[in-house]
Amino acid sequence: MAEKLAPEKRHSFVHNDQKVFEWDQTLEEVNLYINLPPNVHPKRFYCKIQSKHVEVGIKGNPPYLNQELTCPVKTDSSFWTLEDDILHITLDKRDKGQTWSSPILGQGQLDPYATDLEQKRLMLQRFQEENPGFDFSQAQFSGACPDPRTFMGGIRTG
Repeated sequence: MAEKLAPEKRHSFVHNDQKVFEWDQTLEEVNLYINLPPNVHPKRFYCKIQSKHVEVGIKGNPPYLNQELTCPVKTDSSFWTLEDDILHITLDKRDKGQTWSSPILGQGQLDPYATDLEQKRLMLQRFQEENPGFDFSQAQFSGACPDPRTFMGGIRTG
C-alpha cells in the first residue's frame, strides 16, 4: 500500500530553458535524476555529497552542479548511482518528514500549491508507515495540511 503514496511524478528543475535535473521526495529521502551526456565513460562522473552541499560533474571539467542544499542530509546514508544513462542521487533527509520545496537552496522552488500537495502526500505516507494495516491512498485533507514532522507529537522513531 505504501507504493500508492509514492511520488506520482518528478518535479523538473529548469534553468535557462534547459532541464538541469528532475527530483522527487519521500518522508526520508530526496532523489535527484540527472540525464548523462552521451559518449562519456561512466567512470569519469563524480558526485560529492556533503551535509548542505552537492557537487556533480565530469572529472577534469568544471562542475555541472555545485550548489547548497535546501536542508541538511545524512551524508553516511546518502549515495549516488548510475542507471541507464541517468545519475541518480539519493539524499537521506536529516529531518525525516520535512517537506522540501526544492533540493537547491533558493532555486526552483515549487509553488505554494505544489508544496502543499507534497506536504499532504508526505503526511499520508507518515500515516501509512505508522498504521501499516490501513490504506490511506484515497484519503484527503480539508484545509491546510499539518506538518508531517510535528503533527501529533512528531514522527515515531522506534
